[in-house]
Amino acid sequence: MSVYRARSACVALMLAATAPLLAGCNDTIPASAAVTAPEPDVSIVTVKPQPRAMVRELPGRIAPTRIADVRPRVSGIIVERTFRQGSEVKAGDPLYRIDPLPFEVEVQSTEAALAKARALLEQASQHARRIATLTSQRAAPESENEKAIAIQRQAEAEVEGRKADVARARLNLDYSTICAPIGGVVGAALVSEGALVVQNDTSSLATIQQLDPIYADFTQSISELNHLRRAFETGELDRISPDAMKVRLMMDDGTVYPILGKLLFSDAKVDAHTGQVTLRGEFPNPKRELLPGMYVRVLIEQGIDTDAVAVPQQAIQRNGGGGSEVFVVRDDNRVAVQPVRTGSLQDGQWFVTEGLKAGDKVVVEGFQKFAAGDKVRPQAWAQADSSAHAPPDAKPAAPAPR
Repeated sequence: MSVYRARSACVALMLAATAPLLAGCNDTIPASAAVTAPEPDVSIVTVKPQPRAMVRELPGRIAPTRIADVRPRVSGIIVERTFRQGSEVKAGDPLYRIDPLPFEVEVQSTEAALAKARALLEQASQHARRIATLTSQRAAPESENEKAIAIQRQAEAEVEGRKADVARARLNLDYSTICAPIGGVVGAALVSEGALVVQNDTSSLATIQQLDPIYADFTQSISELNHLRRAFETGELDRISPDAMKVRLMMDDGTVYPILGKLLFSDAKVDAHTGQVTLRGEFPNPKRELLPGMYVRVLIEQGIDTDAVAVPQQAIQRNGGGGSEVFVVRDDNRVAVQPVRTGSLQDGQWFVTEGLKAGDKVVVEGFQKFAAGDKVRPQAWAQADSSAHAPPDAKPAAPAPR
């Protein structure tokens, strides 16, 4: 029992000794010491309406300017193929040769028949002249003269008929050499030497496609075209003259075709199944980079918004309801949420159709540093250097979120 009391006394003495030290520590820390966090830096852009071209990105496929199937005009045996598959050919270049001997014999036969007809014509003409002389001297009746004239005219008609036979035989001889109907790239040879081809057969011997220039056929919904037409009528958009309208192609890997094209026409009918209208652009294709059947995206300028409002892509935020909004810095440097309505995405910029006006300061970077209502230090936003490497006039348009 005495040991327990001794230990309790030691503890009491230790507490009494440390109490003044603890009290002194508490007195050295002021109760009003509060640390104020600095205002965060954010990057902003100042809204400035300016004219911008409205560019639409539409799906399309490449099609040849012209396409022709090579078919025989006469029947015979193929004795020679004179082209290299996949090569360039010009209109009139020989592609196949059919055995010409039967056609040469036919030419000789018709020429002999023509010579015979000319000899008969000469005989009939001399006889007609003699009868005409006798008739004028009343030595021969008029009926003989008329008969002689009829025989002469029949001989003349026979000569003309034989001339046509010779021309037909020579034409068939020319057709024994099958030539390219158009210039372009010839495809695979579908027959080989020794094959029998038949005149006017529906199967082709080869196919030629003209690839320079080349077409890009693309579609756009009739609702978009009607909206565009109404925007022109109300003055919301300015028209682009057909000569100044730019059409570009974007390949399936995202690269932009370097040569501009021109819009040829817009179809006058709507597809009953899809509600789409077909448009066609023409593009130079000197290096044969564009091939028929390729899938492409067509970038076409369809109008100019004279006072368009656009902000960088990252400035647009999504709220819980799926709507679009931005953070705006007010005059007192406090951040506020501003709902907006967006149009299309072009060249990394969202077109804003409602919610912003000239002079508004929109936050572009630094969203993680503040919450709505906080005070910030705005700084001008410097666009990333990567955008400087984008191809000129490449402004793909994306579907517009709401």
